[in-house]
Amino acid sequence: MRNNTVETLIAAAVIAVAAGFFLFAYNATHSGSYNTYEVKALLASVDGIAVGADVKVHGIKIGSVSAIELDSKTYKPIVHLSLRDDIPLSDASSIRIASAIFNGNPYFSIQPGRGGKTLVAGETWEPH
Repeated sequence: MRNNTVETLIAAAVIAVAAGFFLFAYNATHSGSYNTYEVKALLASVDGIAVGADVKVHGIKIGSVSAIELDSKTYKPIVHLSLRDDIPLSDASSIRIASAIFNGNPYFSIQPGRGGKTLVAGETWEPH
């Protein structure tokens, strides 16, 4: 009878730890429910970036890549960025491809610019 109690306690501890990992993973991949807007960015390259990649400002996720296409006239990639609407960005901002330290997944890192006009939904942006 004592063995069953110990086994039950160990199983409960394992389940609690697993639930903790799931909660951590959920919080790490979902930044909450924010309203978003989409802008198109004309870039020189999107090496390693895929749909779903994060968009970050100073390491904080503010959006994700919703689509990638090729401009048939200029042969530049057009990246559709779905961005949080509570984080205004200027068209003077710059963007670069960065890589996460822990998992190595590439993401877009935006350096907010000063001046310029605020990006709005549906706009095409050519970062500097």
